[in-house]
Amino acid sequence: MQIGQVIRTYRKKKNMTQEEMAARLGVSAPAVNKWENGNSMPDIMLLAPIARLLDVSLDTLLAFQEELSDREVNELVRTVNEKMKSEDYAAVFRWAKKKMEQYPNSEHLHLWMCMTLNAGRIVKEVKEEEKYDDFLCTSFERLLHSREEYVRTTAADSLYGFFMRKEQYEKAEEYLTYFSSQNPERKRKQAFLYARMGRNDEACKLYEELLFSGYQVLSTVLFSMFTMALQDRDMERAEYLTDKTVQLIRLFEAGEYQEYVVRLELAQAKENVEETLTCAEKMLAGIGQIGDYRSVRLYGHLSFKEPSDEFTDGMQEKAIELFRDEESFGYMKGNGRWEELIGLHKRRK
Repeated sequence: MQIGQVIRTYRKKKNMTQEEMAARLGVSAPAVNKWENGNSMPDIMLLAPIARLLDVSLDTLLAFQEELSDREVNELVRTVNEKMKSEDYAAVFRWAKKKMEQYPNSEHLHLWMCMTLNAGRIVKEVKEEEKYDDFLCTSFERLLHSREEYVRTTAADSLYGFFMRKEQYEKAEEYLTYFSSQNPERKRKQAFLYARMGRNDEACKLYEELLFSGYQVLSTVLFSMFTMALQDRDMERAEYLTDKTVQLIRLFEAGEYQEYVVRLELAQAKENVEETLTCAEKMLAGIGQIGDYRSVRLYGHLSFKEPSDEFTDGMQEKAIELFRDEESFGYMKGNGRWEELIGLHKRRK
């Protein structure tokens, strides 16, 4: 928005006519009309009086704090993309740069303009493309100080990709610090960087950590969905989600014990005596193998703490204690196999 448009917008907000504004400033009404139409600019000595009259800051009056809507940003970026298809890259770059200069504080415009210009250099054959490096990198660097995490991480991602393409790996690594340590993308990008540097063991370790944590997240999500299905008494969906969870366990080789823990939840919900017995027996028999995933090839670069005998004994104690809970497993009361299963533990003690 040019200064004339700013004047018109805020003059109308104050329900002031051009004639009234002119009289307050000691100028003619045609002068105000020319400012608003972009045919002339106010004298520099009038800028402060105009800002005070309109109740705006000088920055706002001069469009230095201009914010564009998402729709306006998208439209400008769309225009750049269209120009890129038919016009010379240098001409498109100049047009985009001018728009960025026109709206110096619109972070979203600068981010998407630079991303579009950067991508254009990759997909389009551009002569002397290096001469655009400084402008694009400097623009992304400024965006690293944004208050918006999305803007910061997207700018950092662009700089990471830029220096990866240049094979300046140490420089690329610097920008990973702008990603939250909780963001899995940081670890994935670090692993990719290690692989490019030939540090394959370190890359594999990070990839395996991502797989293992990914399994934990996915299994938790599926269990939450399973619980909601039970609350809705939708047993068909509960069975479907149980099958999906079992497939997930097998895919990530999490062990047979985990599989029967999941199946037991469904058997308990259905109060299915035979399925409950089978799952409980398999669980108790499999407690000793609960840490077998440590030797799975999928996690060959990870080090897991080996479960102690005290840990496995404690797991068995807790399982038996759960099975004896009549509120949870009252439907099993009187079943000979079940009584033997929970009584067996008593004799071992």
